[in-house]
Amino acid sequence: QVQLEESGGGLVQVGASLRLTCAASGLAFNAYTMAWFRQAAGKDRELVAAISWHGTTTRYAPPVKGRFTISRDDSKNTVFLQMNGLKPEDTATYYCAVSSPDTVVVTPSRVLYWGLGTQVAVSS
Repeated sequence: QVQLEESGGGLVQVGASLRLTCAASGLAFNAYTMAWFRQAAGKDRELVAAISWHGTTTRYAPPVKGRFTISRDDSKNTVFLQMNGLKPEDTATYYCAVSSPDTVVVTPSRVLYWGLGTQVAVSS
């Protein structure tokens, strides 16, 4: 049974940093693209960042490029999202996702497994 457990969310002020962690179990972690999505209230779920199975290819949504960094530690079956310079528009529930290994262009329809999410709120 695949499990994805996110942690690290919280309430912060504008400009602060947070590091989200997703611990995976029940799958061959190093065989999959991993991604972070987010969903704000009343909006569709959107890709934030993705990292290839080999860790050398990443993809970021334009609003977060240069502020967020995705990384993975295959020895610990963990993927991270370092978020710097947080803005109020980053407020959302952040979801860890497992996707097929053939691309980092991850859409919700390509996701194989979802975590339950962790909330991030940025106050101005």
